[in-house]
This record gives sequence, structure tokens and C-alpha cells, in this order.
Amino acid sequence: MVKYISLLRGINVSGKNKIKMEQLKELYESLGFSNVQTYIQSGNVVFENSKDELVVSAKKIEKMIAREFGYSVMVTIRTKRQLEEIISHSPFDDKMKKDISKLYVTFLSDKPSKSSLDSIVLPGKITEKWFVVGQEIFLFCPDGYGRTKLNNNFFEKKIKLSATTRNWRTVNKLLEMLG
Repeated sequence: MVKYISLLRGINVSGKNKIKMEQLKELYESLGFSNVQTYIQSGNVVFENSKDELVVSAKKIEKMIAREFGYSVMVTIRTKRQLEEIISHSPFDDKMKKDISKLYVTFLSDKPSKSSLDSIVLPGKITEKWFVVGQEIFLFCPDGYGRTKLNNNFFEKKIKLSATTRNWRTVNKLLEMLG
């Protein structure tokens, strides 16, 4: 069995795209996934699958959510090993790590091209720091994620990939849940 974490973009935010976690768990089980667990209301699901099929699993989940709930949700999947690498290769320095409430990871649907990253023009004066490692963007937001202009929409427009962000505490909790 392969252990996975799936991250759903934009559910249960501001009263939109509501899905109860019990319904989400049942949906995953109906797709043949096992040991399904959800974490908080923002669309984090840990599960196991007998096949190593990230893209196929994501597309199956997206299709089933559209059929069952009537709206489109982007699903990003990482394996336990990938999540371990994300955490262990964090570019956050010791000063940034002093307050983990300011640390975030934006999970992208694919690795961004160098040209798309080079073309990014930052909006005005920013206090945030960001680092791209593989398919993830690591964000340090000293004023909090709610105030940053470097959010999912910003990166999606600039690099033309889907994005969903989780705080550092959640990323570490999800790895813990993967066992």
C-alpha cells in the first residue's frame, strides 16, 4: 500500500464549496482508498491506495467531487516520501523558524518553468520571502498569510499552475498522520 496526502483547493472557505469531512471520507472510500482520515475542515485527506498513481487518483477524486457535489475542486496529491522531502528540504532559516505561524507551503500542480518564475514581478513593497523547491513554494509571511499578496491566486496567474497552500503546522501534522 502507498500512503498519500491529498490537498483540496478552496473547499469550506467563506461558506463556499461546502463538504463535510465525513462525506469526503466516504467519497474516498467509495473510490477504493483505505485508511482514510481527514484533518480539519479545509480539505486535507490522508489515505492509502494499492496502486502508485498520483495523477490518476487526483483526477478520480476531482471527477467524483464534481459528480457528487456539483462543483470543480482542484486536488493535489503527494506521497508520504514526497512530504518527508518537502519538510526535510525546507529553505526556512532558523530566524524564520522561530515563529512557525508565519511559515507556509504552496503546493503546485506541477514543477514551474524557469521562465515563468523569472517573469514574476512582485506586487509593490513586500515583506514576505519565498523560495521554490521542486513543486512547492515555501513562504515566510511575517504579517500572516491573510495579508500577503503572494497567495494562491497570485501564483496561479503568474506561473499558470494550480496552487493550494497550507501552514507549516498542518504540513507537519499531515506527515505525522501518514505514520
